[in-house]
Amino acid sequence: MVVASGRSTRQVSSISQKLVDTLKTDLGRLSKVEGKGAGDWVLIDTGDIIVHVFRPEVREFYQIEKMWAPMDDK
Repeated sequence: MVVASGRSTRQVSSISQKLVDTLKTDLGRLSKVEGKGAGDWVLIDTGDIIVHVFRPEVREFYQIEKMWAPMDDK
């Protein structure tokens, strides 16, 4: 899993689109994309790897990185 941030909805959408395009062109890998229209949180499922691209406020709110933190850090 990869977690990344963009500074705005436009940047989140652009980062996501560039990644999907690069995966398709360079690796021949089709990806499933969710949330690109809103641009707050885009999920890209490549099959083996899941990529989350957030706006900073949304990333802070969901804190998905904590799901993999050791129990004493939660």
